[in-house]
Amino acid sequence: MQRRHAGMQVACLDYVTPTPQGTRWGLGGTCVNVGCIPKKLMHQAGIIGEVFSDAREFGWKLPQDVKLEWEQLVGGIQDYIGSLNWGYRVALRDNKVNYINAFGKFIDAHTMECTKKNGSKTTITADKFVVAVGGRPRYPELEGARELCITSDDVFSLPTPPGKTLCVGASYISLETAGFLTALKFDVTVMVRSILLRGFDQEIAEQIGGYMERHGTRFIHETVPTKFEKVEDKVKVYWKNARTGIEGSEEFDTVLLALGRDAITKDLGLENAGVQFDRSTGKVPAVNEQTSVPNIYAIGDVLESRQELTPVAIKAGELLSARLFGGSSKQMDYNQVPTTVFTPLEYGCVGLSEEEAVARYGEENVEVYISYYKPLEWCTNHEEHNGVQVREDSACYAKLITHLPENERVIGLHVLGPNAGEVTQGFAVAIKCGATKEDFDTTVGIHPTTAEEFTMLKVTKRSGVDARKKGC
Repeated sequence: MQRRHAGMQVACLDYVTPTPQGTRWGLGGTCVNVGCIPKKLMHQAGIIGEVFSDAREFGWKLPQDVKLEWEQLVGGIQDYIGSLNWGYRVALRDNKVNYINAFGKFIDAHTMECTKKNGSKTTITADKFVVAVGGRPRYPELEGARELCITSDDVFSLPTPPGKTLCVGASYISLETAGFLTALKFDVTVMVRSILLRGFDQEIAEQIGGYMERHGTRFIHETVPTKFEKVEDKVKVYWKNARTGIEGSEEFDTVLLALGRDAITKDLGLENAGVQFDRSTGKVPAVNEQTSVPNIYAIGDVLESRQELTPVAIKAGELLSARLFGGSSKQMDYNQVPTTVFTPLEYGCVGLSEEEAVARYGEENVEVYISYYKPLEWCTNHEEHNGVQVREDSACYAKLITHLPENERVIGLHVLGPNAGEVTQGFAVAIKCGATKEDFDTTVGIHPTTAEEFTMLKVTKRSGVDARKKGC
């Protein structure tokens, strides 16, 4: 639409190939339809379910067996998504962008064939193309995987409750899904091959796993599925422990695969246009979003070695448009990008993990400040479930990583607790501006909030001092 404002003729191709289960969706891409938006709403539904325990401790007279109406939950979320789909269609129309609901395939660097759902074909030509097709969930080459399992493309529109669910994988998608389904009172198991949340701070990842396990999510570690089989109305999962070689099986109502995503570029005809791309991953190498063909650009999840995050794609697209049509020279900065994992305890981070900081700068040049804390809102709740505090005393965690030779410039911030995304977004600006530990220390905290923890951090990991909070 920015290109349209610059006086250019613009077309937008959008086409969704149905999942093996037949799921498809409207205009708006992964985030709106089967990603960030429905995920956050189901996460919020889970949080509300957990808050009933707090409410009873605050004096609200609520029954212990509050029930969830799955169909109403899904219906409300899908209705909202539908309104967003319509809003995007209207925005394209108002900005005179030609919306083409068809699958595009390059014929050459300036020509694209567009195939509609009914099989009819047309061709369009353009001076410039931007490839922003994103990715889709990866399926393992196992018997029954495509036929019997679902992915994140399907879970948010399931017409009936998922029942006993297995989430295969240790990615943020797997843990987020397992988290909100557990909070919604379903029986949930996570099958993990190796480590949780690869690429994230591993101390935090282990804390997330421990919290989820204590609060009802079952984990099967060092294990991979080997086959999926239909048994009446169940899915029988055969598995093998990668360390011991022990094999076993179990039946589930729903099996969700979360084993990574692949860029959906392999059928775009990139080779016809001369665009270089990795045929195994579908990823496209690019310099400042420009591919190996000067008039073809790429943004978002299709890019090689870039974050697979919707806000990253949006920002890169805005900056690219401004450079191409607005006279700007500003490039996208892919460093210090904040993000949040919406597990039951949210995990927000910006900058380097502790492992990355030590690897880059050396342990002697890195200081790590830590604090365990309990949000004030939790402090009146003394309820237990299966012997575990519903609101644990030291489940939440703040970590600030600094580079000592640069006057303790903050190079990583990590927070585990409620509203972690809101906390991280604000601090991300300060860190991008080069904030130091002293800047954090001299900032007055807002009391009582969880974010103020970062203005009061005193304990370092290397000191060995107990970092648990003793007061408010």
